[in-house]
Amino acid sequence: MTGADKLPDVGTTIFTVMSRRAAELGALNIGQGFPDYPVDPRLARSLAEAVAAGHNQYAPMEGVVALREAIAAKLRQALRIDVDPLAEITVTCGATEAIYSAVQAAVGPGDEAIVFDPAYDSYDPAIRLAGGQAVHIPLAPPRFRYDWDRVRAAITSRTRLVIVNTPLNPACTVARAADLAALAELLRDRPILLLADEVYEHVIYDGRRHESALAHEELRARSFVVYSFGKTLHATGWRTGYCVAPPALTRELRKVHQYNTFSIAAPLQAAIARYLPAHPECWQGLASFFEAKRDRLVQALDDSGFRLQPAEGTYFQLLDYTAIAPGSGDLDFSRRLLEEGGVATIPLSPFYREPPSLPYVRLCIAKEDATLDEAVHRLRAFARHATR
Repeated sequence: MTGADKLPDVGTTIFTVMSRRAAELGALNIGQGFPDYPVDPRLARSLAEAVAAGHNQYAPMEGVVALREAIAAKLRQALRIDVDPLAEITVTCGATEAIYSAVQAAVGPGDEAIVFDPAYDSYDPAIRLAGGQAVHIPLAPPRFRYDWDRVRAAITSRTRLVIVNTPLNPACTVARAADLAALAELLRDRPILLLADEVYEHVIYDGRRHESALAHEELRARSFVVYSFGKTLHATGWRTGYCVAPPALTRELRKVHQYNTFSIAAPLQAAIARYLPAHPECWQGLASFFEAKRDRLVQALDDSGFRLQPAEGTYFQLLDYTAIAPGSGDLDFSRRLLEEGGVATIPLSPFYREPPSLPYVRLCIAKEDATLDEAVHRLRAFARHATR
């Protein structure tokens, strides 16, 4: 080792490990969160038109103005709020870059940032790379609800940031209005910022409502709120996200962003700016689109031996395998399911610092119906074999 080892305990992510092994075995990969169906042909045409129109050079650091205006219009329609597209919206290289840049802007050496486990795996490394310490608060299965008394006890004079994710990947739960009210009360009169990861904002089921930090007046004043066109447009490879924050916080975010990615692919921004206002159904119909897939999977596995509590949000679903492999750890079970059942899923324990007993694996429902049906066939066959 010749350089500074800043993340000595960080290896290859569980997503890469499982996807690589699935490819080696020729298994069905329903673990990693990406669609296996094409993007809307009209979106693809918008991209071709953007390239043909000459949108091929550097975009502005803050993001193409037309796209930021389209985002502001969408937020007005979805949340009934007004956002300044020039001073409060920054286009980023996916939501992950927005998260990283926000953390670097908010956290310094010796600071603490509170995260809730199971947590998306980029939060903790970003905090440590900023010189801070992540304070992990576990959400207990099977409901994965916030314990705000525990959060209150975790706040110290060094706390500078709280990160919340709703809808929550990988637990598939959705924050309530009471959660945002409790969080606002905890942060009131404290110099603590909020990073709200809301990339699955439109993927909420059974008539639930997305409770956004942007729509909460008190929280909005101290929040970086992160979104992803990859999730909204079924185009994860486009790596186009954005962060909405008050002007003062946006200025700090952009100081990091300009030396991180600087600007995002111009034709992608131009294509989305053209497509989004013309096709609002692309986000308005996401809940029903994915709810049908969730229900298809849940119903098909009803008597399989797996237990499924229908996801509240995200395009994931948890499988409880207690009845099939009682006492088995989720890492061992996911490997066995991959090698013996030909299905790649994602265990939950890597999303915890100190994982409790977790008889769950996560699978992605952003797949063709035929893919989900084949997954059901393999899962049922594995369950029959495993319980003999």
